[in-house]
Amino acid sequence: MFLSDRLIIEFDTALKSISGGAHSRRSIPINEDHGKTSLSEAERAHAAGLMRVNHVGEVCAQALYQSQKLLARDPQIQEMLNHAAQEEMDHLAWCEARVKELGSHTSYLNPFWYAGSFAIGLLAGLAGDQWSLGFVAETEKQVENHLQSHLETLPENDQQSRSIVKQMRLDEIEHGKDAINAGGVVLPPVIQKLMEASSKLMTSTAYKI
Repeated sequence: MFLSDRLIIEFDTALKSISGGAHSRRSIPINEDHGKTSLSEAERAHAAGLMRVNHVGEVCAQALYQSQKLLARDPQIQEMLNHAAQEEMDHLAWCEARVKELGSHTSYLNPFWYAGSFAIGLLAGLAGDQWSLGFVAETEKQVENHLQSHLETLPENDQQSRSIVKQMRLDEIEHGKDAINAGGVVLPPVIQKLMEASSKLMTSTAYKI
């Protein structure tokens, strides 16, 4: 594929991630009780905030995977990153749909989240495939923990959001395993801590804005 074609594809992905319109290849996880339970105003606002955070996480995931894929040396690693990015696009679409169902909006700062994550992904890619894959593995581990915490705080009767988050968590676990199996290295503790700090800043901001 020519560089110009790849850049067009990346631009299209960025637009879908930032402005909405992401399409899922898989059906949205549906709970059989979806639509049969009601949420209070406070529960609905809390669930919307959490799902907005999850949507921002998927915006960042698209930027990271797309940028790392551009710099991957090994074609098999490129393919692995592409597969993961496609599943993350499913997550993006699911979260966007659920946020709207809850009567809220996605983050107004999505362009900022995407640009920052794309730059970080480029740095990881420049460090080489093993470090890039290590970054993927650590990111997915932190996302897995983050999604587990959401399952503990989402309203008990919001079974639809719970179904989405559960499937996302399973996918993220697999992405992390794939990155390690492909040769990803364990990142130094200082980098892990920096990633945790930036994640906390993102989640606290995206919950509200």
